[in-house]
Amino acid sequence: MKIANKKILVTGADGFIGSHLTEYLVRAGANVRAFVQYNSFNSWGWLDDADANVKDSLDVFAGDIRDPNGVRTAVKDCDVVMHLAALIAIPYSYHSPDTYIDTNVKGTLNVVQAAREFDVERVVHTSTSEVYGTALFVPITEEHPLQGQSPYSASKIGADQIAQSFFHSFNTPVATIRPFNTYGPRQSARAVIPTIITQVAAGAGEIKLGAIHPTRDFNYVRDTVRGFVAVAESDAAVGQVST
Repeated sequence: MKIANKKILVTGADGFIGSHLTEYLVRAGANVRAFVQYNSFNSWGWLDDADANVKDSLDVFAGDIRDPNGVRTAVKDCDVVMHLAALIAIPYSYHSPDTYIDTNVKGTLNVVQAAREFDVERVVHTSTSEVYGTALFVPITEEHPLQGQSPYSASKIGADQIAQSFFHSFNTPVATIRPFNTYGPRQSARAVIPTIITQVAAGAGEIKLGAIHPTRDFNYVRDTVRGFVAVAESDAAVGQVST
């Protein structure tokens, strides 16, 4: 399957990776419906700063991924769903775990139910490397055990299992992708690379890194986006998890 000329719904299109993916899809010739979080400011998140030719090409749907009726409306008439909408901040998940279950688990359920109902060609479900917890072995592979070390990671494990269950139970064409440590423009200033850049830009003579024993593989956001597209276009990815 090729994405060009496909009607593609991107949930979480207003976020860091979602906005880059949305822009890429528009420029690749897809017909994109951007699902953004409804708010009273009429803001499209990071898409507010997109090029005019991208914004003019978008079908923007403002709603809430927790609302099954709204999700059904957004999914209708779409060929492909790229599902990125989620709550992602780990510290906040300790404070308000219910919101993570509602958004990440029930939100994913809403997406795959609608995808099944409308017989979409492909659902790309976004997971996270956090589902693996503290690495038991490296490099981490898809065979690594899942470990819910925070309410956030537990909610993403639940979302993954819901998505996979629809493939196994109903043959819904779901493919799961687990990005690792994506960085680039629009990333939260709390992340390690923006933190380092901020310190350097402020003229710090000594950079504070925190713990220096962990190792990470960083992926530039545009490379991550190309990974999303490759998974969406690959028939072999259906029913599988790609890290």
